[in-house]
Amino acid sequence: MSAIGPNQTIGFTTISRTVASLAVGVVHTVERAVIGDARMRTARGNAWEAVCADRARAAQRRDLDRLVAELAAARAVATERRGARDAQPVS
Repeated sequence: MSAIGPNQTIGFTTISRTVASLAVGVVHTVERAVIGDARMRTARGNAWEAVCADRARAAQRRDLDRLVAELAAARAVATERRGARDAQPVS
């Protein structure tokens, strides 16, 4: 039984959907053959990579915050010392 009746024609959208579907199937098959089943990207793998990337960014942000705090503290100490030195009388 055919999905296309005697008065129906194949439209451009039907052809492009068919071609797109076949292209996705070919890409999937080639990817599976080239990299193997064990290395196929999955939603779970993508989610885990995103979690790891978020953790790495958070660690970098913590390191940068710590460095900025250390620099601010060092600057405050230097400013305090400079102010104390300027306040001493000159003989």
